Amino acid sequence: MKQLMNTSLKKVGEKERTAYLRLEMDYELSTLFEALEEKNEKKMKECKQKLEKIRQELVKLKAL
Repeated sequence: MKQLMNTSLKKVGEKERTAYLRLEMDYELSTLFEALEEKNEKKMKECKQKLEKIRQELVKLKAL
């Protein structure tokens, strides 16, 4: 029973983390869009790096 509860809590935690990462991804995409409009190379590079980290974590969670 205890193992079943731990598994259930883990799944809930993963779903919450996935939802948070998707929100963070949306924010970074909008920031990247602004950087593209401004032609701000530095900001574009930072956004792309953050998006790559988010993508990697979503792949680990098998949410992508």
